[in-house]
Amino acid sequence: MFRGILSTGVQVYPMKAALQVVYVDPGSPGYHCVYYMARLAAELLGGELVVLRPRNIALIHKVMTILPRGGDGVDCLLISPSPADLSSILQFTNWRQKYRMLIAWVFDSFWTENIPRFARWTRVFDQICITEQEDLDTWSRVVHAPVEWLPWGSDVLRLGSDNPSRQFDLLRFGRQPLQWDDDLVTARGCDARGMTFHGRPPFQQDAIDNELSLMNSLRNTKFALAFSNRVSPNPQTHPVREYLTGRWTDALAAGAIVAGIPPRSGSVTSLLWPEALLDLGTVDQCGGLEVITCALRDWTPARATLNYLKSLERLDWRWRFKKLAEHFGIQSEGLEKELADLSSVPACGRTPGSTSPICHY
Repeated sequence: MFRGILSTGVQVYPMKAALQVVYVDPGSPGYHCVYYMARLAAELLGGELVVLRPRNIALIHKVMTILPRGGDGVDCLLISPSPADLSSILQFTNWRQKYRMLIAWVFDSFWTENIPRFARWTRVFDQICITEQEDLDTWSRVVHAPVEWLPWGSDVLRLGSDNPSRQFDLLRFGRQPLQWDDDLVTARGCDARGMTFHGRPPFQQDAIDNELSLMNSLRNTKFALAFSNRVSPNPQTHPVREYLTGRWTDALAAGAIVAGIPPRSGSVTSLLWPEALLDLGTVDQCGGLEVITCALRDWTPARATLNYLKSLERLDWRWRFKKLAEHFGIQSEGLEKELADLSSVPACGRTPGSTSPICHY
């Protein structure tokens, strides 16, 4: 439960802790997966979850960022959907004195042109984490803070699945190229080829309800559609940069294969595995459905198991939280227990006797 909505547009969960997990909520259902992760981070890091609604920051507060920080109180993890949301830390009164350590985790890090000026000019953050590997050079060059790659993930341990019996051959969720955007047309194309299709799952208002509903749909499909913004542009997507998002990581966590055209990015190359993706090579629906039809002939429950186990090793949010806990110097029994649970799952590709996940970052 929230403590309430303050006049500043801040929501706070009723908990006193040495860490505040501050999530900047843009109010878009497309970021429900990040909101879900913020709640999970607060739980497993033993923190207090604070939810901010972005608002304009007065010039005087931006100018005051040049003053030195001298905080000796709580630590802060600022979860920013976009670089511009870094400015939201300035909504807190006396934030320079309040926080001992301040770490920002930026998700749409590819919008490097929107990095706030104060982050370029002053040492506000002790560490900045970004989700796209290719952004490291730019961020390291322009901001006054160490920069680290902390990529997208999923709650594989609690919500992932290797379900061997899947009701649907193909599921669509999220934005799609024009050729795939009409679910009725796609359903007819699938039906003509003897394939079962599930259209866009409905959004739920609450982030947790939405993530539970989505993962339930994904664990019941063999293939999930997702196309890079390069071939599926949208006013909200970057016009040039390609990037990985939670659509890929959530689908894989649920054991599905992602069919479409994957992003050409270092994050995809480093994080994912060959069996994770079915590259259709085209946005043409007829051609793409033929590729999926052929792939279905080779699908077995072992493919779902492989994607689920690889996701446990590489994509679970807890591996990201472990990095953050090390930066903050936090020891959390809850996180350690669930990390042990992750490592105890028999996983493909793990060296015999090893308790560490295979991570390429």
